[in-house]
Amino acid sequence: MTAVEDWDEGPFQPEAITVRVPAKINLSLSVGPLRPDGYHELVTVFHAVSLYDEVVARSARGISLSVEPLRRDSDVDAVPADERNLAWQAAALLAERCGLEPNVRLTIRKDIPVAGGMAGGSADAAATLVACDALWGTGLRRDELHDLAAQLGSDVPFALHGGTAIGTGRGEHISPVLASTGLEWVIAVLDAGLSTPKIFEACDLQRRRAGVQAPAPGVHPDLMAALRSRDIGAIGGSLYNDLQSAAIEVLPEIGQLLALGMAAGACGSLVSGSGPTTVFLVDSPLAAASVEAELRASGRCRAVRRARGPVPGANVVNVR
Repeated sequence: MTAVEDWDEGPFQPEAITVRVPAKINLSLSVGPLRPDGYHELVTVFHAVSLYDEVVARSARGISLSVEPLRRDSDVDAVPADERNLAWQAAALLAERCGLEPNVRLTIRKDIPVAGGMAGGSADAAATLVACDALWGTGLRRDELHDLAAQLGSDVPFALHGGTAIGTGRGEHISPVLASTGLEWVIAVLDAGLSTPKIFEACDLQRRRAGVQAPAPGVHPDLMAALRSRDIGAIGGSLYNDLQSAAIEVLPEIGQLLALGMAAGACGSLVSGSGPTTVFLVDSPLAAASVEAELRASGRCRAVRRARGPVPGANVVNVR
């Protein structure tokens, strides 16, 4: 046996792992009563779309984090680069779970609009779990990563899975659903901020003024049937959000933007989550171009993107 044949390099130790992770929109959001823990019981239909962040995890001593734009118009100034960032917390949580030191340098490359209600921070946390699991060789199953994700936030588990799925509880319990593929969206983020707690409070207030009790949340069967079909009009007509009227009451420009997109040729429109993101389902490239042009020309949006869904969740795209 030669010296070369005797040589054993041992297991491959990657220097860097790159994970790509999508944004989410909500095709429906049903809001139930307030729970004892201060959260509302929710049932939502998550839908992952082709707006992506990337997280690069590199071997290092200790933990550090930097944020950079994936393209010129991506705004990252408001993203914290310390332990306030969910990605930082994700790396620390995984290291604690596996009895390791959190030795990693994280670089977040952002294209998901910041503070747009598309779960960009949650997506980065999910990507970090996947990247650090691969970098450190911890070998956790996806369900074990899901449990860690649920500790970090309500939207983090869905970012691991992607596709189209029903979320229950606070949104952290995920049940994938069979849905049409190749849905085309125009997504617009208003140039204004919205406080998620404030929108939930406004929803509760609207119900009290109307003298109605919060219903038990659920998914309307029409939406499920539409998602299984290839009828874009039926899907557009089945989108709904219990928080939409509250968001419009707090920020009337949302209602104006929804009307503008529908007039430009969208098949359906919706406030995604608690806003300020609005989404528009279109049935052709021509309609997408028309809706996108009208939304940009309105001067009300800080970001307008086209996207397709559903797409997979966080996945490794490069190892070196």
